[in-house]
Amino acid sequence: MTNNPNTLDKVTFNRLRKLYIIALGAIAISLVTSQILIRQYLADQEDDSRLINVAGRQRMLSQKLSKEALLLSLDQPEMGRRALEDTLLATKSDWQAAHNALLNGDEKLGLDQGSSPEISRMFEEIHPLFESMVVNTDSLIRHSRQSIRDSAAFQRSLHHILESSKAFLARMERIVNQYDFEAKQKVESLKQLELIITVFTLLILLAEFLIIFWPSAKAMRASIQVLMDAEKKAIKMAKDADLLSQAKEKSVRELRALSQAMDQILLFARITPDGHITHIGDRFAKLVRFQKFNQNAKLSEIISTVENERLTIDRIISENKKSGWQGELKATTPSGQDLWLDFSMIPFHTGEKSELIIICLDITKRKEAQLEVEQLTKESFEEKILQQNAISRQIIENQENEQNRIAKDIHDGIGQMLTGLKYLLESVDLTEGEKTQVKLEKLKELTANIIKGVRTATFNLTPPELKDYGIVPALTELTQELSKLTGKNIILMNKSDFNQRLDSLVEINLYRITQEAINNAIKYAESTLILVTISHSKKILSIIIDDNGKGFDKKELKAKPDKDGGMGLTFMQERIKYIKGRLFINSSPQKGTKVTLNIPLV
Repeated sequence: MTNNPNTLDKVTFNRLRKLYIIALGAIAISLVTSQILIRQYLADQEDDSRLINVAGRQRMLSQKLSKEALLLSLDQPEMGRRALEDTLLATKSDWQAAHNALLNGDEKLGLDQGSSPEISRMFEEIHPLFESMVVNTDSLIRHSRQSIRDSAAFQRSLHHILESSKAFLARMERIVNQYDFEAKQKVESLKQLELIITVFTLLILLAEFLIIFWPSAKAMRASIQVLMDAEKKAIKMAKDADLLSQAKEKSVRELRALSQAMDQILLFARITPDGHITHIGDRFAKLVRFQKFNQNAKLSEIISTVENERLTIDRIISENKKSGWQGELKATTPSGQDLWLDFSMIPFHTGEKSELIIICLDITKRKEAQLEVEQLTKESFEEKILQQNAISRQIIENQENEQNRIAKDIHDGIGQMLTGLKYLLESVDLTEGEKTQVKLEKLKELTANIIKGVRTATFNLTPPELKDYGIVPALTELTQELSKLTGKNIILMNKSDFNQRLDSLVEINLYRITQEAINNAIKYAESTLILVTISHSKKILSIIIDDNGKGFDKKELKAKPDKDGGMGLTFMQERIKYIKGRLFINSSPQKGTKVTLNIPLV
């Protein structure tokens, strides 16, 4: 590479640089000149606005001075008059300060000294009026403080102030108009100057285009053509080399990206066939707290601290180093926590060198959740088994109790009555007359009681009305018989005249649930009135058992069987669940109990 100062690119660049410096310099001079002139005009405009503002304020203060002088001539309390005198004096001071600022300038107000000849002449004409108002104002305040406001001198001073104020306002108005006129003339001058500067700048740009840019563009086009020809040759020479290097760079980038992704996202490692680490990803190393400088460690040693787990990992590597392996693997971290890995081992050969690629996923949380679900399932299953065993045991006990009760009823009731019947029959002597008649009456009564006992025992087993006629006749018979046997007032109301036949299992379960609810009301609630109501719609059959008994606290209701019993509610719930119905129990102490059964009809 040469540093020849006469090369094409340097010659062209130096020429263009000179031309551009000239062009930009001309434009910069034009802009700077225009900015200086415009700023001067804007500064004058700012002074004019302040002058107009102060002049307007001067007119206002003169009016205020006249108004306060008139107020001072009126009757005022002592305190009000003193305050008005001070206000008038302050107004006069502000008025004088504004007038002097207009004449001589004021740095605080931002007013420069000097005015146009016309305005100076107007101020000379107005000056006697200004002096008259100042002198008469001082005289007015002096007479007021001496409390001689009714004197001719006070009234004369007030008259001069008002007359001078009127003339002062008229001439001050012409001064303000003159300020405004001169400001407008400056604006017009500024517009003309701006137009001149714009035309001058456009002429400079046109001249630069014709003298500098157009010739430069031609020269640059020729230079660019030369450079393009040289570029084509260079591109042709480098094209083949680029094609070769691009494929190589692409492969390197893809391998680097893949390696970084595996290191950062997956639990990635490479090991020798005997299990020693040659490379381990950052995430894997962080998970097992592995120091990367110890590259010669065995994979089993860094994954687990438990000997049996290490032996398992070494065995898997040894047995599957040629074919690969995939499965779940349990390890133990240095902190003693369980680590579950979805472990994949892939053989990899590069020439004579063989390695095993290890790719793992941390499935510890999933595995723990799975084990927890299995444990909960096992516990739930065991709980259901225990509950079912308790129910089965209680069912068997209840069946035995029911059989014992029936046997006892037959033995103690029907059996004793039959024994008594036997003795009475043996003792009957038809020759005894009246005694025989008495014994026959007792035989009739005893026979009636035996028949009643047999009917009661048979009725408690399975009512024939349920099988022959359905649930409504069976419940009707149940309520009537229990009412006779117990002396309770048990009433059945079929509000919707339900008379359909249901499945036999549905009918027997409805019957047993209703029977259990009525028996509970009889045995435990001490009720005197039990009302069984049947109603239905197109989709639901409802049976309600109401009693006026002592009720109970629902919080103490046993939902599941235990060693203390509670099987009545359990049987009712199991039966209603079996026929896909719903059971509701509402009760409170001393307010009775309401049991509702809802059964789907479709």
